[in-house]
Amino acid sequence: MGKKKAKFDFVSMGFIAPAFLFFTLFIIVPTIASVYYSFTSWDGLNPVVKFVGLANYKEIFTSARFGNALKNTVILTAFISILENSMALILALIVDNVRWGKNFFRSAFYVPVLISGIVSGFIWKIMYNYNFGAVNTIFRSLGMGEYCQDWLGNPKLALIMVGVVLVWKGAGYYMIIYLASLQSVPTDVVEAAAIDGASPLQRFKAITLPLISGAFTINLTLSLINGLKVFDQISVMTDGGPGFTTETIVYLLYKVGFNEGRQGFGTAVGIVLLFIILILNAIQQSILKRREVQL
Repeated sequence: MGKKKAKFDFVSMGFIAPAFLFFTLFIIVPTIASVYYSFTSWDGLNPVVKFVGLANYKEIFTSARFGNALKNTVILTAFISILENSMALILALIVDNVRWGKNFFRSAFYVPVLISGIVSGFIWKIMYNYNFGAVNTIFRSLGMGEYCQDWLGNPKLALIMVGVVLVWKGAGYYMIIYLASLQSVPTDVVEAAAIDGASPLQRFKAITLPLISGAFTINLTLSLINGLKVFDQISVMTDGGPGFTTETIVYLLYKVGFNEGRQGFGTAVGIVLLFIILILNAIQQSILKRREVQL
């Protein structure tokens, strides 16, 4: 028995070892290295690494640029989390209730998800172009030329315009999760409520919504994390501008780490972002789980 158990354990470890090795090399080691470099003034190239203690973290929490990046990140994350989930739920309800073409609509709504972030950024950058972009062309064709804007060049609009692209690209993904949850709702319960005279809104609020609360938790968590790490669209569409009005924490990390040669400071920003994600996710999970119980 002892030999058989030892052999079983050895075989089990053989299956686990590749995944553990991969996780160690590409997650654990880089994380430890990042923590170390966050206490240095390393430029990313020089083999000489100077230890500066908490100087990078002090600069982060006293820097107006980081404060601006944090504000932009919060606004963008809140914007896309609310709109992505709202649009995704609406699309899921449409697909779930259509009598014909269900597969067509599901596929059509999901197509933007398949487009890479870089490509979607280029597409919408062209659409937002002041002179020949589709958005302003539509306004001009409707005789509403006064509403034409330099959408990505306007400091008050640029961040929201990037958010619109993210919602367009991401809503289809969250729709699939909502749709799967909607299709698991017992139809006999909904039909019984309809026979009792409950309106569609009452049925949705009293029956459907509580039963898909798990999907809300999953989607809000995913949209929160994705909102905090947006990079591709900002890189292609605005490069953090105009000024610093679309510079998020992730883009700040990239700019200072690679463009300005301040890898030490950049890794410190990354560590701070990691803790922000963990804290916000813990708060969100606590609130949503409590809400699920109430429903």
